[in-house]
Amino acid sequence: METMSPAREAGGRAGLNLIAPLSILNNSMVKLFITGGAGFIGSAFIRLALAEIPGCHVVNFDALTYAGNLDNLSGIDQSRHRFVRGDICDREAVGAVLAEGADAIINFAAESHVDRSIASADEFLRTNILGTQVLLDAARAAGVRRFVQVSTDEVMGSLPEDDNTFFTEASPFEPNSPYSASKAAAEHLVRAAHHTFGLDTVVTRCGNNYGPRQFPEKFLPLMLSNAMRDESIPLYGDGRNVRDWIYVEDHCRAILMVLQKGRTGEAYNVGARNERRNIEVAQSVLTALGKPHTLIRHVKDRPGHDRRYAIDPTKIETELGWRPHETWETGLQKTIQWYADNDEWVARARSGDYREYYAKQYGTEAGAN
Repeated sequence: METMSPAREAGGRAGLNLIAPLSILNNSMVKLFITGGAGFIGSAFIRLALAEIPGCHVVNFDALTYAGNLDNLSGIDQSRHRFVRGDICDREAVGAVLAEGADAIINFAAESHVDRSIASADEFLRTNILGTQVLLDAARAAGVRRFVQVSTDEVMGSLPEDDNTFFTEASPFEPNSPYSASKAAAEHLVRAAHHTFGLDTVVTRCGNNYGPRQFPEKFLPLMLSNAMRDESIPLYGDGRNVRDWIYVEDHCRAILMVLQKGRTGEAYNVGARNERRNIEVAQSVLTALGKPHTLIRHVKDRPGHDRRYAIDPTKIETELGWRPHETWETGLQKTIQWYADNDEWVARARSGDYREYYAKQYGTEAGAN
């Protein structure tokens, strides 16, 4: 018997399992409330939405924690973008902004680094769980037409290393880190808001993103910024963990498509069918930069390190017609070129809190061999 995904079950039981009746992106004056819009993926989505939707206006609500970076918003059309510094756990602040009106909420705001969640889960539980519930309550109170929860493939746990199995929307939740457990809990709250209150919700689950403006403690920008300076690249364990990689703009196009056409109450897995072992990713980066593979430095593996993620994106491909634009090679080249052209952004992002975290996690300071 096939296991039914939480979102699929919710849509069926609520009787709302149809293409969403709203043509939200056809509204020339559509107003989007985007949380976490100063982060890597959120800022990329804002750029895409403003470019693709004429007349779209964005309210960007971000607490500017360590991963939020106002430099990510440079060059954005400020006549259609309003930044509000705020915490999604602050009911009054969220409610006050939504009282001004919003057609849809896209929730990117999250504590998202697995290593940090292992060191301390408190902020992950607060932001990812409580913050999501605050947003759901505020959405209902303000009459928001659609709520998009940006989730992760990590809620589905780990796959066998050398198997042909893939994550589908029907895969059971088996989170293995405090981070993924908090994101799974958030998805359950979104499901409950749809099933109990009839809120129009959609969930997206994606794998590893890469591209411009990614916070440098993440795997690929860490490798890039270190290798460009001839510094060692820390690699957990044997480096054979498999991840499903997607260029950030391709992910954002999928979210935009789900916002417009996704079935209410449903979840959509977003993947570029691009699984690679971590050591292969490191070698690809070093080869592209003309650097020796001897820069790879194996470090002690982290606790509970998931072995393999792989996404089956058939549902979003067949229902919504989404396909990635970039291959691994073209996306990596664009990413490398951006980091090479934006050394000042990298230097600013690598300062302060990041340096302290890097030293604690890998045993040396960022910028040291």
